Amino acid sequence: MRSKKLFAPRLDAPLPAWMVFPAVFVALFVSHFTLLGLPYYWDEAGYYIPAAWDFFRTGSLIPITTLTNAHPPLPSIYLALWWKVFSFCPLVTRVAVLAAASFGLTAVWRLAMRLTGFPAVAFWTVALTALYPIWFAQSTLAHADIFAAACTLWGLVYVLPGALPGPDRRPGQNQEPGQSWKPGQSQAALRKPWAAALWFALAVLSKETAIAIPLTLAAVSLIESLRAPRLARLRLVREAAWLASCALPLAAWYAYHYSKTGFLFGNPEFLRYNAQANLEPLRILAAFGYRVLHLTAQMNLFVPVGMAIAALLFNPRPVLAGAGADGPAADGSGDSDADGRTANDSDASDRNADSSGADRPEGGKPEGGKPGRPAIAPAALRRILLLLLANAVLFSVLGGALLTRYLLPMYPLVLLLAVSTLYRRARFWQALAALSAAAFFVGLFVNPPYRFAPEDNLAYARVIRLHQAGIRQLERLYPGATVLSAWPVTDELTRPELGYLKQPYEVYRLEDFTPAQIARAAEEPEKYSAALVFSTKYDPPSLSLNLGHWSFGPPSFGPWNEAVDERYFGLHHDLPPEEIALELHGDLVWKRQDHGQWIALIRFNRQFEARLEDFHFCATQKPCG
Repeated sequence: MRSKKLFAPRLDAPLPAWMVFPAVFVALFVSHFTLLGLPYYWDEAGYYIPAAWDFFRTGSLIPITTLTNAHPPLPSIYLALWWKVFSFCPLVTRVAVLAAASFGLTAVWRLAMRLTGFPAVAFWTVALTALYPIWFAQSTLAHADIFAAACTLWGLVYVLPGALPGPDRRPGQNQEPGQSWKPGQSQAALRKPWAAALWFALAVLSKETAIAIPLTLAAVSLIESLRAPRLARLRLVREAAWLASCALPLAAWYAYHYSKTGFLFGNPEFLRYNAQANLEPLRILAAFGYRVLHLTAQMNLFVPVGMAIAALLFNPRPVLAGAGADGPAADGSGDSDADGRTANDSDASDRNADSSGADRPEGGKPEGGKPGRPAIAPAALRRILLLLLANAVLFSVLGGALLTRYLLPMYPLVLLLAVSTLYRRARFWQALAALSAAAFFVGLFVNPPYRFAPEDNLAYARVIRLHQAGIRQLERLYPGATVLSAWPVTDELTRPELGYLKQPYEVYRLEDFTPAQIARAAEEPEKYSAALVFSTKYDPPSLSLNLGHWSFGPPSFGPWNEAVDERYFGLHHDLPPEEIALELHGDLVWKRQDHGQWIALIRFNRQFEARLEDFHFCATQKPCG
């Protein structure tokens, strides 16, 4: 009997996670297949892979071969388990990250079903999230953000107020697994704050900044408890306590880290760059403007967001009988519950039972006077908007670089709001969703006309392949050379475990290839015999229409904005390779470009000339032994 229920689920119930996850994983595996063998890049090569590699080899939760940043250890433990079972190689790592991304998308499905109850809305939310260039790129990169995002989204599944059955929903359609809805029962009673707290604890043990989400939700619950009836007040206070408890494992990790290193929040330079140097009001204000754009426009996100905003000008569309793909069948006037009450009666009883706002919103004034397609519950919408605001503010203060992956768990929420709005108000909403998918697909391959981080789309793969080509040329032409370069290539040349080479090189490190750094290198020519130089920032091609300069996404307001970006956000301009070779008195022997990125190899004859001078001295002064 149990197996029959397992393999023949009710048609009006959502697909269980065990059915959604394999489908999502296969789709991601196929779409990322050409990326799975790429070596490690950027922050994964600079910190996350070395930290996991150290744990894999020594069992130390504190990194040994790289500076500790006090990031929690769960990603290292997760990757080390995969390496233990299979092997240590980029392919295994990328598949492990892909599994985490698939797990996060499964949570997106469950969350969309819980908040809207419609498989079509859930499908398009998952599809758009998976295709969104930032999520797509992060789905195989071993950064902590994808692990924290997956756990955070599962936490939201169990804590956000879901929608109650309405005129176009059947009871039980969007319940949690194993739960059944009863007439008059509030959706708040179906929330599981203890399960949410468990997922949020895993999120903060993946990345410390994930603590902002449960603490924000805890604050909302406490504020709502002040105006709630007694029973609802007790439930909201308990919920807040569960959510706030997620800070305990993070505090324990910091205590352990301090006992081992003497640093509470990582090495002093990391703390200065990511927190202490970011407290100027102008910097915070500029960063907040950038974060708003990251959440509404970055990498073609303006397409679904803009269409959703435009759709708000229209009245809600009426519920259709036999909704088909859009949802379960409905007669458009209000189905009866199990005890004969209408959906409106059910809503009224829920408002009396729970004043937290978890009731289903009214349909508004739809077309033709029929009941409108339901919106996301006000309590859930309020929490989502507060989470978006809290993350925008938090990452305007923390984080030296304005990386969009810090906002990774927020993008599914933005897309869920957009898809839900289009479904509710737009006549051809699925065509508009498909248009958004097409925009995201283009964004994967076509760089935007502003500066951005290569890890925001497939530009990162092009950069990796450029670095691979440059290192192959270096190995072929100048084995054993001392190489002038900058990070991350210096790590790629000195750490064979990153996947670029087998024999490490000695390197002469620069911060970048700006005039000041090249001038410094010119004063010490004896310290390097070859140079592997590359673009450390993406500079968009010049346009006949002056669009200004964006730094990781934000718009420009001319020279003032350029100065702000240079002062606060690390904007700089590398010299072209021809000019670097001229300044260092070398010969440019190889160069490759790809979509605005470049890499070049420069040779120097200094060591050869020194050997000739030594030979001449020995031949004219005395015999050489």
